[in-house]
Order: sequence, then structure tokens, then C-alpha cells
Amino acid sequence: MRPMPGPAIKICGVTTPEALDAVIAARAEHVGFVFYPKSPRNLAPGAAAALAARAEGRVSRVGLFVDADDAAIGEAVSAARLDGLQLHGGESPERAAQLRARFGLPVWKAVSVASAGDVDRAAAYVGAVDLVLFDAKTPKGTLPGGMGLAFDWSLLAGWKNRAAWGLAGGLNPGNVAEAVRMTGAPLVDTSSGVESAPGVKDTGLIADFCRAARG
Repeated sequence: MRPMPGPAIKICGVTTPEALDAVIAARAEHVGFVFYPKSPRNLAPGAAAALAARAEGRVSRVGLFVDADDAAIGEAVSAARLDGLQLHGGESPERAAQLRARFGLPVWKAVSVASAGDVDRAAAYVGAVDLVLFDAKTPKGTLPGGMGLAFDWSLLAGWKNRAAWGLAGGLNPGNVAEAVRMTGAPLVDTSSGVESAPGVKDTGLIADFCRAARG
């Protein structure tokens, strides 16, 4: 498939064939499957396997995990035929590197950002992961992502050229073009920004988001 212009796009938290088909039709590069029981987007292995088969050869499949153990990750890798792992908890650089070696898959690490210090701390993951995904810090006691919160994108000015990275956190069809313009993000990731309700993807918003990100 010919690479699309603009940033790479990941639509996360897909749980239905209809949403997956919309992701593929909009030519997003990555689809995210969530394996975190507390999330409204959580996938059981059986459902993940069916979606993975539908996605085969059409879009890269990234599994999202929050401080999961090797057994849980291994089960998801097998069921969903994952092409990459996204770590969204408190995983250390050492843990990330260990998982990359064990499963032989690219590893993305989400880093929660509320200040310039958070961006600086992400440097510890350079070399341990394949991509750093900057996301908004969520309130204590809530989900680690998928809350529709954004952060001050200007904080990323000091990151440029340190390592591969992407932007998440509160991105939607109305603001993603500005986010790309301001940050130059090589990858953008959305979940709640293309939903009509928590965990319910809107196929029209998926199309609008991809169009806006590349526009």
C-alpha cells in the first residue's frame, strides 16, 4: 500500500467490525486493541481474534496494555496476532526492553504529560522502546488514557529528534490539524475523539479525523 501523506494515524480502542472497517477505509496505518479490563474498550481474546483476522494484511494491529504480566500479553499477542505493543501504565524502560526482547515486537510507551519535566523524563525510554507516545496526564484514580484530555503541545518543542514519537490526548477531528501544524507530530493517536459515547466508535468521525490529520 502506498504511504499516505501527512502523519501516520492510529485509531485506538476499536471493538467492532464496523469500526475496524471504517479505520481501514480511512487508510489509517494502525488500529489499537485495548487489553485492560477497566476500560470500556476492553477486548476479550475471542473478540480480538475475530477482529485481527478481519484486519490481516490491511492495517497494523497494536495491543494496549497497562502494567500487564507476560502471560496476559502473550495471550493477547497470540489471539490478536499483534504487530506491536503499546504500554500505558507505569512500565519502566527496563520492563519495556524486556517485553520487546521477549515478544520480538515493536514497543510503544505512552508517557503522561502535564509539564516540561514529564517530557524530559521520557528520555529514559530512548533506546528501550521503538516509539514514545506523548499523552495527557489524567486525574489520579481514573483511566490512564481515553479520557479526551489534551495537554499543552508547546511542551514538546524540546523533544524534537530525540527518538521516534507520536501525539495522543484529546485529539479529535476539530483539533488534529492544528496539533500536527504546531508539533509536526509524525504520528497521531485518538480514541475518545472519534466516539459518540465511551467505547462507541463513530464511523463518520473516524473518516473525518483521518481526513483532517492529513489535510
